[in-house]
This record gives sequence, C-alpha cells and structure tokens, in this order.
Amino acid sequence: MNKLLDIFSFSEDTPLLFTQISFWIFFALVYLLYAIVYKKKSLRVPYLFAVSLLFYYKTSGLFIGILLFSTVNDFFIGKGIYYTKSILKKKLLVGISVFINLATLCYFKYAYFFTDSFNSLFKTDYDVINHLALWTNTISQHDYFTVDSIILPIGISFYTFQTISYSVDIYRKQLKPINNILDFGFFVSFFPQLVAGPIVRAADFIPQIKKEINITATDFGKAVYMILIGLIKKMIFADYIAANFLDRVFDAPEMFSGFTNIMALFGYSLQIYGDFSGYTDIAIGLALLMGYQLPKNFNSPYKAINCGDFWKRWHISLSTWLKDYLYIPLGGNRKGSTTSYIICLSFLLVSLIALKSYTYTLIIIGGLVIAMLLCLFLPKLIKHFNTNINLLLTMLIGGLWHGASWKFVIWGGLNGIGILVYKYWRQVSPYEKSTNSFAMVWKIAITFAFITFTRVYFRGNSMEHISKQYHQICYNMDIANALQLLIEYKSVFLIMLLGYIAHWLPYTLKGKVQQLFIDSHFTIKAVTVIIVSVLCYQTYAADFQPFIYFQF
Repeated sequence: MNKLLDIFSFSEDTPLLFTQISFWIFFALVYLLYAIVYKKKSLRVPYLFAVSLLFYYKTSGLFIGILLFSTVNDFFIGKGIYYTKSILKKKLLVGISVFINLATLCYFKYAYFFTDSFNSLFKTDYDVINHLALWTNTISQHDYFTVDSIILPIGISFYTFQTISYSVDIYRKQLKPINNILDFGFFVSFFPQLVAGPIVRAADFIPQIKKEINITATDFGKAVYMILIGLIKKMIFADYIAANFLDRVFDAPEMFSGFTNIMALFGYSLQIYGDFSGYTDIAIGLALLMGYQLPKNFNSPYKAINCGDFWKRWHISLSTWLKDYLYIPLGGNRKGSTTSYIICLSFLLVSLIALKSYTYTLIIIGGLVIAMLLCLFLPKLIKHFNTNINLLLTMLIGGLWHGASWKFVIWGGLNGIGILVYKYWRQVSPYEKSTNSFAMVWKIAITFAFITFTRVYFRGNSMEHISKQYHQICYNMDIANALQLLIEYKSVFLIMLLGYIAHWLPYTLKGKVQQLFIDSHFTIKAVTVIIVSVLCYQTYAADFQPFIYFQF
C-alpha cells in the first residue's frame, strides 16, 4: 500500500519514468480501469485526461499549473480566432497566443541565457530571480518553489509547440476549434508523449478523440513490440554505454586520448538515438495499446545520405513543425524577409559580444563588408543569400530550442551549413546521381561522421570541455593504445557494434521480425517480454539515466 501511495503521489525521488518498475505498475492499474471505460466516449476522454494530469503532476509537481494555464489560454483563444469576423482581430488573437506561449517558454528556458547576454552587451551585473516562484510562494504562504533559480518544467517545449500550432492552424483555416475543453486538455496532455514528444498536430490527433476504439490483435502485438524495442534501445544501447564509458570521457575529456574521445563521440551518437527514439517507440506503443496513433518520429536517421536527409529522418515531428511554422512563414526558399534579416543581425550582434574577442569581431565584420561588396558587383549573390538565409536561421533557432547555450546555437549552425554545402555540392558532384552500393555507403559514412562530430557541441558539458576534447583529438590521438582501450571496454564496444548493426539492418528484415512477433502465439509474446525485461534490468544502473530530451 505504501508503494502504491508513492507511485500516485508526488515525490522528486520517485518520478514516473518508462524505465522504472513504478511506471509499469502505474500503467497496469490505469490500463485495467481503461479496459472498462474505453468504449464509453463520455468517460474515456475525462479518464485519460485525469490520468495524464496525474502523470504530469508525478513528473513535475505544481508545475502542472503551467500546463493547465496553457491549455485554458489556447482553448479560448482558438475559439476567438475562429468565430471573430475581423481579420485584424484574428491576427491579434493568434499573435497573443504565440506571444503568451513563447513568453512562458522563454521565461523558464532562456532567462539565464538572455540575462547573461544582456549583461555582456551592456556591462551590467543582473542576477536571475524567479519572480513567478516568489509571487506563488507569497500567495500560497508556502515555500514550495525555489526563488533563487528557475527550474525548467519537463515537457514545456513540447506542449507549447502543440498549443501554438493549434492556434495557428485555426487562423490558417486548416482546423476547427474543439468545443469541449476536456477534449482539448486531453490533446495537449496525453501522457505517453507529453514530456518528450513526438509533437502531435491537432489535425492528426483530434479526429481520434471521438472515434470508436477498437484494439485489434495486430495493434496489440505491434504495441508490445514497439515497447520492447524502445526499452532495448534505451536501457541496453543507450544507458549501458553511457554509464560505463561515455559519461567518464565527457566529464573529463583531457584525461583520455584523442582516440578515446572520438570513440565516445560515436558512442554518443548511438546513445542519443537509442535514448530518444527508444522513448518515442515506448510512447507510440503505449498510445497504440489505448487505441491512439502517434506520428513516426524517427526513420533510421543514420542511413541518411546527406545532412538534409538526416533532418528528414531525425525528430521528424520537430523538423516538420519548424518547417511549417518558422521556415515557410519567414519566406522559405523563395526570399529572405525583413524579419529574417532582423533575426540574423540580432544573432550576429549578440554572438560577437558573447565571443569577447576583437580578432573574431574584425574577421566577421570584414567578411560582411566583403560579402556586401561582392553583392554590388555580382547581383546573383543576393539571390543566394535570400534563398538560404531562412534555412540557416531555422537551424540556428532549432539549435537554441535544444538548449539555452551558445554551444547549441553553434551545433544548429553547423548543421545548417552542412545542409547548404550539400545543396551546392550536389549541383557539381559527378557522384550525385550514382546509386551503386559503394557510392551509397560513402554518402552514409560521410553524413554519419559529420553529424557525429558536430555533436561535440551538443553533448559537451561546456565550451571549456569541448575545447579540451578538440585538443585531445588533434594533438593526442595515441593510436598505439587503441587496442588496449578496445579490450578494456570490450563489453561497451560490443554493445555499440550490435546497436549500429541493428540500426543499419534492411527495412525488410526489420519488418519481417516485427511481423513474426505480431503473428506469434501469446505464450511466445509473454516469454519474449520476460526475456527482454530480464536483459534490460541486468544492465540497469544504480543511478538511473533520465531521458536526454527531458531537459529540452
């Protein structure tokens, strides 16, 4: 009984993570009652909405108030956008929705980033104080929130993007508003994907709310298969190599050779894929068990043949969201808008200040002057700038979405440059149209290596750690001891090898394995579940590894 009370009450020590037994006890009890109410439309949605709120409360405590505020705000603004006849009022309302959502997100996610940038720009010394926490504590007369720091509520980036897309889609006449606030709350808070995606569009999810739920044997088999694959990715391929190798290297890169640091980067590519796609697989499986379809979020990203192809395969729900609600509104590949150039100059100004280097400042300013002079004599260059600026800005902002740090901006910028370089390379490359196996392998290898090495900015604990990592890679490779490293961490590298082999297996073979599991007898499914569970918990670390994308 005490264990059940711990599972259903808030405690920072017992969060509901997909990799912990407490979550599966929680889900089993939820699913047991769901089996009774799922055919009754009047009960199903309120029940799942209540369960989702409980899940988020278990994850984030009183930050559930932010989720409820966002839900109520956009529910009524969406109705206002739809029913008002004035175009001006529609624009005003959608602007209010976007502003409130982004302001809330920026307050919790970027307060330190903006304050530090402001202090650097104006030579001030402001400290971040959590005024919202101070105000809440004063009203409640209870010091629940910490006022000297701002804590990022889990999942705020994901449900904020969902509510923004809802208001914008109504404004674009692509969607009608939901009449019932419980239905809308359920759309915003559906617990499998609430805290780490995939980002769900209202147009895709809302039609499922009122439909008849019919969970077939095929759906059940596919759902269980997705959950098992997700647990293997997360607990074996991601957590094991992180706890036994990667964390040690990234925490002190100067203590390891350049070769070790390179192997850690390749290991991290497997870790972050296993971690994030593992969460997505489990979320899709859980939703399918309840009769709901979530969008595919990964499509074998390390099979990508160029950087642009990679971003069509990785975190697909975010990539398409940025394309539809940022890239295209800025002008897409047609032209650079005034907003594009204002954002670009803002990024440039703040980055110059952040660098605090007269040499870099002079180099960048000199480059801009040369570019402007070239545009005067070569007008076609202006067209290239106009058609490419929005792509680069989208990647920069996408990088900033992942974290309030310049290292994420650099990471996003490098990926943007990678896409642009390929865009021009394919116009002159004699190998672009080649489809032979050798050419495809090289395209995949080059793309994978590029993506992996840019992730030094994504995973590095700080710019200081990143510079140390680069130093070791450039000046201390120590190839002579490479074999010793492979032997010392043989279990880690074996897991890495198996993980990448599994990733690069043909789609047809993976499909056959999935179908074989779906068609198998219930007894075989049960035995498989037991075997996978034992394997996963044999590798379970004493210090649990939270999902990486919880921090975004």
